[in-house]
Amino acid sequence: MMNLLLILGCSVLSGQLTYTLNNSLNLGAVIASSLVSISGGLLIYTPISEVLRETLPLVIMGASFVGMASEEIATRNRIIILSSIFFGILFYCTGVFFEGFGGSLGTTAAIAFFASLGFQQLVFKKGF
Repeated sequence: MMNLLLILGCSVLSGQLTYTLNNSLNLGAVIASSLVSISGGLLIYTPISEVLRETLPLVIMGASFVGMASEEIATRNRIIILSSIFFGILFYCTGVFFEGFGGSLGTTAAIAFFASLGFQQLVFKKGF
């Protein structure tokens, strides 16, 4: 359970930070995702458990793909937060299931983002 909470926390932080760097600071999607991913990669040098040292950088990189969305599509932060939570849950539950589908992290991020957009349409009948 603790690993799931760490995965969700890192996912939300990563997605939101990438979205902010991308849209508020106008760094662009690729540079924003790269900065967040490189920062997450530094976790391999920290004294945390080996499982988390291998898992959290992947979560951070994958969730940064969610944050690459433009403001025209994700008009509010809530869609990024919801997508990041979906990404964390999918990552936790599927692991390497999507490996070979054009990149498991990107595929999982896309599924999470599209699921959030669909959820938004079904529940709120309008944008967040």
